[in-house]
Amino acid sequence: MSVSRPQRTRVAPSPTGDPHVGTAYMALFDKAWAAKTGGQFVLRIEDTDRNRLVAGAEDQIHRALRWLGLDADESPERGGPHGPYRQSDRLDTYRPHVERLIAEGHAYHCWCSAERLAQLRAEQQASKTANAGYDRRCLGMTREQRAKLPGFSPTPVVRMLIPDDVELSFPDLIRGEVRAPRPDDQVIWKADGFPTYHLAVVVDDHLMDITTVVRGEEWISSTPKHRLLYKWLGWPEPAFAHMPLLRNPDKSKISKRKNPAARLLWFREQGYLPEALRNFLQLLAYPPAAGDREVSSFAEFVADFDWSKVSTVGPIFDGKKLDWLNGVYIRSLSADELAGRIIAYALESGQWAELPPAADRIVRAAAPLISERLVTLAEAIPKLGFLFTADADLSHNPAAVARLPAEGPRVLDRAVAVLAEPGEWTAEAIEQGLRTELIEGLGLKPKLAFAPVRVAVTGELVSPPLFESMAILGRESCLTRLAALRAQL
Repeated sequence: MSVSRPQRTRVAPSPTGDPHVGTAYMALFDKAWAAKTGGQFVLRIEDTDRNRLVAGAEDQIHRALRWLGLDADESPERGGPHGPYRQSDRLDTYRPHVERLIAEGHAYHCWCSAERLAQLRAEQQASKTANAGYDRRCLGMTREQRAKLPGFSPTPVVRMLIPDDVELSFPDLIRGEVRAPRPDDQVIWKADGFPTYHLAVVVDDHLMDITTVVRGEEWISSTPKHRLLYKWLGWPEPAFAHMPLLRNPDKSKISKRKNPAARLLWFREQGYLPEALRNFLQLLAYPPAAGDREVSSFAEFVADFDWSKVSTVGPIFDGKKLDWLNGVYIRSLSADELAGRIIAYALESGQWAELPPAADRIVRAAAPLISERLVTLAEAIPKLGFLFTADADLSHNPAAVARLPAEGPRVLDRAVAVLAEPGEWTAEAIEQGLRTELIEGLGLKPKLAFAPVRVAVTGELVSPPLFESMAILGRESCLTRLAALRAQL
């Protein structure tokens, strides 16, 4: 679709725990649409639900989006011309609009207690009432009148007065014409003096000049209420784009209770690359930019972006596809880039408490040896652990030792002899020397010839390429390890 002016979009998470992967999912499409039109992408923190706030959660949101390359143009951290960008810092903004709605007959005070409302819901459920919701007990009453009736609370909330002719259909950028269910008289101001989501989101989106609201399809039912507020307050409506919800393999909504992958930071903890996760989230609701080529940059995504291409079907969160993409992105990195990522991950994740001696040199040399076998960064250091283990501390896996051929002692003796000879210490020279001594000299097949050497040097029967690993490890360490295993056999 074409637009006449740059679009402003926003993502507005609540700091109620670890950031949800859905936040990144929405932010990706927000940022793409803003970039496509030359507009701005805004991060707003919606923290009016004070009972659910978690310390440090807001900082995690900022860090997670920066890690993914989805940092905002305006935010609580970066500031901007439409701040503040945290709802708790905007409380004075909302009250005048509530008072206006009350004065103009679009809203009213409600003194019903929580107990009375719970009883009402139970009765409606038991009777299977078609249009369940608030029964307007307080409509048209003064505080004094309502106080004489059961189920009174001295601290009121404010409710919208939904008209009989409320418009339930609205245009959606993704879904075309959408029809929502009839809403009840929604609370827009809570007893604690904070606005609810429904009022705050409309006021904030208007004052921040948000022109396109991108959110999950669970908010379709709320859109008629929001459109009413825009109408009553005399403000132009933004465009709406309701994204399909991410689903677990059992097709349920992805949640942090059922799926650790619902936690956005989980992907960083597991060693996924941010560019791979971004690409993966894109593919969950959008076709490949070029035919069946699933690997694409954010710039390519932006260039191809069109709301009509967004799927309306809730995508299944396929971890195998993410693993494949991550492997592709890992192998696209240069040796230096991959080494840098491995080192950073090892320190951040706690695989290393501190940088080991010569870590930079060793990882940069070893990264090309393992890149083809890596799915995540978390796998790198375990595969390279033998390179950072002191010779005296290297343990030889008993199962690997037990599987060595009977020729093991003789192989190790000959390997020590040839490798101790002066000469260059390169992977090519090591391989040539061992092949001449063990395969040609002893008449062994490569598998039998090299297995004892591999176990001696790495501790395992399976390892990164042997000769290249030995070149990195150095002659002295290799000879020490060969002798140590020989002493066990």
